[in-house]
Amino acid sequence: MIRIALVDDEALIRAGLAALIDAEPDMGVVGQTEDGTGVPDMVARTRPDLILMDVRMPRLDGIQATRTLTARPHPPRVLVLTTFDNDAHVWDALRAGATGFLLKRTPPEDILAAVRIAHRGDTLLFPTALRDLAATRPPAPTPAARAVTTLTPRESQTLTLIAQGLTNTEIATRLHLGNETVKTHVSNILTKLGVRDRTQAVIAAYDAGLVRARR
Repeated sequence: MIRIALVDDEALIRAGLAALIDAEPDMGVVGQTEDGTGVPDMVARTRPDLILMDVRMPRLDGIQATRTLTARPHPPRVLVLTTFDNDAHVWDALRAGATGFLLKRTPPEDILAAVRIAHRGDTLLFPTALRDLAATRPPAPTPAARAVTTLTPRESQTLTLIAQGLTNTEIATRLHLGNETVKTHVSNILTKLGVRDRTQAVIAAYDAGLVRARR
């Protein structure tokens, strides 16, 4: 059972998501709150595996709430929700540690699929959207971005292809490598950058200038 928490200041959005999720046999909503200020207490009480987090809220937004969560040991994964596909705040939420993002108008079946993907530890990468979002924010000298310089040439090449949305199998084909070798490169990239998933690695690649934003 995937334990999910909802954070959104609109009660109607929370109710709709809860009805959608609770109808599924492999997931359920274990907690809700209307603002980022209530997130730490809710997480402590309900121990969700994943949070669907509105990026814009009146008192404490999803960016700061995500940053607070991901600074703690063993945080739940976060998928941020946004109304606009060019919302600059989404990039800041991803930089703060969110695994991915979804538009609130995303079809219900795609929301459920995204939850399952994120829960498995896989990453929701939208290369074109990430390039567009990166253009809304200047590069930042984060620890992960600074660590990009420690990657080997092959690891840098692998990270660039990850940012293009390629899977491990596709990267192996492109670089004429075995799948296990690519998995090793990806694991080394995550370890060297100090990040827990491919999305965070790609954010670091943009912040370091390894991958260029669309201007």
